[in-house]
Amino acid sequence: MSILSIPFVEELAALRRDIHAHPELAFAEFRTADLVARELARYGLEVDRGLAGTGVVGILRKGRGRRGIGLRADMDALPLHEKNDFPHRSRHSGQMHACGHDGHTAILLGAARYLAAHRDELAIDGSVYFIFQPAEESEGGAAVMIEDGLFDRFPMTAVFGLHNWPGLPVGQLAVMPGPVMAGTCAFEIAVRGHGCHAAMPQQGVDTLVVASQLTLALQTVVARNVHPCESAVVSVTQIHGGEAWNIIPDDAVLRGTIRSFKPEVQELVERAIERICSGVASAFAAQISVRFDHRYPPTVNSPAESELCRRVATRLLGADNVRTSELPSMGAEDFAYMLREKPGCYVWLGNGPGTGGCTLHNPHYDFNDELLPLGVSYWVRLAESVLGESSPAAAE
Repeated sequence: MSILSIPFVEELAALRRDIHAHPELAFAEFRTADLVARELARYGLEVDRGLAGTGVVGILRKGRGRRGIGLRADMDALPLHEKNDFPHRSRHSGQMHACGHDGHTAILLGAARYLAAHRDELAIDGSVYFIFQPAEESEGGAAVMIEDGLFDRFPMTAVFGLHNWPGLPVGQLAVMPGPVMAGTCAFEIAVRGHGCHAAMPQQGVDTLVVASQLTLALQTVVARNVHPCESAVVSVTQIHGGEAWNIIPDDAVLRGTIRSFKPEVQELVERAIERICSGVASAFAAQISVRFDHRYPPTVNSPAESELCRRVATRLLGADNVRTSELPSMGAEDFAYMLREKPGCYVWLGNGPGTGGCTLHNPHYDFNDELLPLGVSYWVRLAESVLGESSPAAAE
């Protein structure tokens, strides 16, 4: 098994850069969805549209096997102003492909094109569903596709995802069984004090002092409540309060995020935050309320599918280029919803050092087009391995 020769790789790169130049935010990927559907139809595949509004599913069927697998790519961009100056930089102010979803979409289109063109030569028996998902960034498009009937309409035994990973060398792939991305929960803490003249603080309850105390105290939640061998993050990312330099405001608001891998750790963190809020409120004679907004669950790979992906990647890239002991990321990924419904595996494909050494969600980020043939080869070889006519995995 080797890296495929992709005669259309330059076309794929041009497609990727076109998508990069026209980024679209969650559930508004209209141009991107049109492009994807048009390409899939051009390859001779069945095309289904409308799941989660802008979702697109391409279908390749071969043989009489009832098995099917899902290969997923995300299509949405971020609300970020791009600071690159290359020709394919974003043409939409305040919108940018800073996470590589343009590359993920191009890779999956490349796999669909290759499999469609070579379906008669490939020893596969079953169906491949190419899932182009909207709204991965914070809006849970995967959950909406599932609610709209993704797995009911397209029966698949397993589902697989891929993400580019800056910092991991090009030509390497990381695959880990178990947790690979954290669950995420947003929190909002509302502080109510008593406003007064800034020159007469004794007449009020200073909400900004309370907010400052909370910010510092919350840093003890993980350090002094969570077992050192467990993983969790609590970060305050916003503090809002006040409108004038000489007025202590009535109200202040703190917002932030919690990341964890286990429900019991999440519960422990939430109770610790509530205790701190109660104690600080009492100490400063303020009123404090806290609200938790549970977002994505942890992304957890199933053991059998992780081992399958490891074997495919090893045959494709060589054992030295497959990482199996990488630490999970505290970032979150809504592919988690799909893995709660179906067994599967989510892998990281090395993107190299990145433009200027930048990482994901950076205004100077750009997807590395060297990954295109690697990603296409991985998807094609994975489909062959799962649905191969002589493979045990293909047996009914």
